[in-house]
Amino acid sequence: MINSFDTFEEVLCAHSTNKIIPGLERIARLLSRLGNPQDSFKSIHIVGTNGKGSTGAFISSIFQASGYKTGFYSSPHLESPGERLLIDGKALSPEKWLEAADEVITKIFPNESLPSYFELLTACAFLLARKENIDVGVIEAGLGGKLDATNTMSNTVCSVIASISIDHTEYLGPTLESIAGEKFDVVKSDTPACFAGVDESLLPMFKRVCAEKFAKPFIVPECVKLDNVNISPESNVFDFRSQLLNLNNVHTNLIGKYQINNAALALSAIACVKDSFPKISHDSILEGMRKASWPGRLEIISRNPVMILDGGHNFDGVKNLCESVKSLWPAKNFSVVYAAMRDKNYPGCIGLLNKFLKPKIYFTTVPGMSRACPPEEVLNAAKNFTWSNSPESFVSPFDAISRAKLNQNDITLVCGSLYLLGWLKSNLPSHICS
Repeated sequence: MINSFDTFEEVLCAHSTNKIIPGLERIARLLSRLGNPQDSFKSIHIVGTNGKGSTGAFISSIFQASGYKTGFYSSPHLESPGERLLIDGKALSPEKWLEAADEVITKIFPNESLPSYFELLTACAFLLARKENIDVGVIEAGLGGKLDATNTMSNTVCSVIASISIDHTEYLGPTLESIAGEKFDVVKSDTPACFAGVDESLLPMFKRVCAEKFAKPFIVPECVKLDNVNISPESNVFDFRSQLLNLNNVHTNLIGKYQINNAALALSAIACVKDSFPKISHDSILEGMRKASWPGRLEIISRNPVMILDGGHNFDGVKNLCESVKSLWPAKNFSVVYAAMRDKNYPGCIGLLNKFLKPKIYFTTVPGMSRACPPEEVLNAAKNFTWSNSPESFVSPFDAISRAKLNQNDITLVCGSLYLLGWLKSNLPSHICS
């Protein structure tokens, strides 16, 4: 009996390369030998820099509430790889994942280049989705779009592009336009394409790509109006207006201003495909939006005192986080526990935290992760800013959070990396979060 995913991850690591090598040849070859399981279901393909997971959670929840067996593939995971594929909101067992891995690796022939870890994981997820006989797959890209392992599906009924910002420049290019080009490339011919459209400078490129592919463009700021918006620490409520769909009193438990934008994008995608899914109704859409959940994004794990977890890890993600918490708790004092990966713009992110929140900040790291930036390096970067309270650093996230709680500010915010949140959820005793 397998009681964890350790064996599964060992198998994947033993049969994959730890390098990211651009190209779809390896994953396409692997999927072909498996009978192309990615084409056994209709799919919604989601790309973007920030907001992919939350948008996917909304869409997946609506399909479930409408009575469709739904697979939701996302990354990264917080505690276990099993979180990456949810079937009707539930993870599959380690045994099923290991069976899929065993089947997939038999399709890797000797003397050919090994797939990446993400390519193997994606092949396993597609295979499991076929075995589970899902009706629809809500599939989130890992990195980029054009050359992402998920961009192998030929039964995509809608391409969804969340907000785009600077991230992963070593793979996607140094400019916003180069990054957007990689993500817009997932748009399929004669298929609806929904774009969050937050950055107006990218709209001409998106429209051009859609025109070249005879795709049907749907740009949220141009096609949607939101009325009666009410944002609170408990929920978001709004009315949704578009040519394809009108809804009153949409209620979501994913809080923060940026989740309103993600919700609007998700509803736009549903509006574009609902005629192909006749069980979708106004009532099932409202139910799905109300039931949607997505951990690690403005997740309140304690209310007295307030403690929040957020995985925003790039400049735009942290900016959205700061704007949201200041609007939700305008008169509160903040303690912040922060960790980051070495390849992220952590100086820019801590500068935003300082500007918006004026916090007492405690830097830490993610134990056992070589990509994680040592806390003393982040502390050194913090010397470029003037702080109301002197920053401190702790090797142990446990010590950082304990120290933050002793500070007795109104709100403790733990942020900077989803990997940090995953470590906390797996390792910290329950009393630290209460």
